[in-house]
Amino acid sequence: MTEQGEPAPEPPEEQGNRNVENALLLGLFVVLVAAGIWWLGTMAEVRKVQDCAAQGRRNCATIEVPERAR
Repeated sequence: MTEQGEPAPEPPEEQGNRNVENALLLGLFVVLVAAGIWWLGTMAEVRKVQDCAAQGRRNCATIEVPERAR
C-alpha cells in the first residue's frame, strides 16, 4: 500500500513476455557470436591455403592421417 492507502500498482502482465523476449535475444546473440567465431576460423584456414598456393607450392592441402592404436 502507498502512503494514501491505495494499493501499489501491479506490474504489467506483459512482464513475463518481456523475460521470454530477453531470453530469445540472448540466445540469438550467442548463436551469432558462435557463428562469427566459426566463420573467422574458416576464413583463416582458407587464407592459409591461398597463401600457400600463391607461393607456387603444390602440397598446400591438409592431409589428415588417422592415429594408429598401439
